Amino acid sequence: MFENLDIFKMASGMARHAVTRQEVIAKNIANADTPEYRAKDIASFADAYDTTSSDTKMRTTRAGHVLDSTATPSGYDLFDAPGATSPNGNTVSLETEMMKSSQVRHEHELALSVYKSSMNILRTSIGRK
Repeated sequence: MFENLDIFKMASGMARHAVTRQEVIAKNIANADTPEYRAKDIASFADAYDTTSSDTKMRTTRAGHVLDSTATPSGYDLFDAPGATSPNGNTVSLETEMMKSSQVRHEHELALSVYKSSMNILRTSIGRK
């Protein structure tokens, strides 16, 4: 019953987006010295949320089924992040990735705060504390 409340779906989606983006950032950092590696990123949650509501894309029925090479397992599209290219062709900037990581931590904390606040409101409305 309560899993169909939109606020919980939104909070869950925000947390999943933050986790997926953190995975992409970690992969960028791990490949910081790899020649010709292009830094990746995913769209913001607001942009991703708008596109996931449309039925224009094929949906997977299980992990790895019809997975596009430009998509993450969570379904977010990867794109090349803008940045300067080093002499070996790598576009990863560790400073930029660390700033993104801090931003993602904040987004994840926001998702958890929304979830906790919603749970408190729900508990109050049914008379529990």
